[in-house]
Amino acid sequence: MAADPVLARTISIEDVAVIRHLETAFEEESKNTASCRAYASCADDEGFHGIASLFRAVARAEQIHAANHARVLRAMSGPAAAQVALPHVETSLQNLRTALADQRFEVDYLYPTFLTAAVPLIDSTAIRTFHWALEADKSHVRLFWEVMPRIGEDKAGWAYTPHHFFVCALCGYVAQNPESENCPSCNYLWERFETVQ
Repeated sequence: MAADPVLARTISIEDVAVIRHLETAFEEESKNTASCRAYASCADDEGFHGIASLFRAVARAEQIHAANHARVLRAMSGPAAAQVALPHVETSLQNLRTALADQRFEVDYLYPTFLTAAVPLIDSTAIRTFHWALEADKSHVRLFWEVMPRIGEDKAGWAYTPHHFFVCALCGYVAQNPESENCPSCNYLWERFETVQ
């Protein structure tokens, strides 16, 4: 039986560091996917259907990030796996604060750190998946930040009405409205964005 060429190749110390970063990113994105799905269900139960739509869109985006990281991990070291605990769910306002804090952590610390480590290695696949997640997470931070003050609106306001969000199927960028012909994060065609409500 022939050896698996991916597993048979020599893995450098630098590759081990990138693999660990990819594993951490995969686990973080998997956790955020589960959390945002649970938050969407809570928001629907509380009548915040617009916020639930946003949580579903971000959950789909986080799932795309996890899949991108997993693809690179498979090429470098084998299958990706993560143990995801049941999310802790509170009120929709608290869930928004938690989701915003999680996304800010990824934008301010996690992905910049991982990119700094990957760039000197010229590992384009790891750089690309980290960069896409970073840029997409910036869109998530912006949307969470914009919706938080709307929770106190009247029942006909934005937070209470279901919305369509556009999710880039390649990088996970999320927008409330079409912005251009291409994704601002990865240049993917806008017509290939997924619509999530």
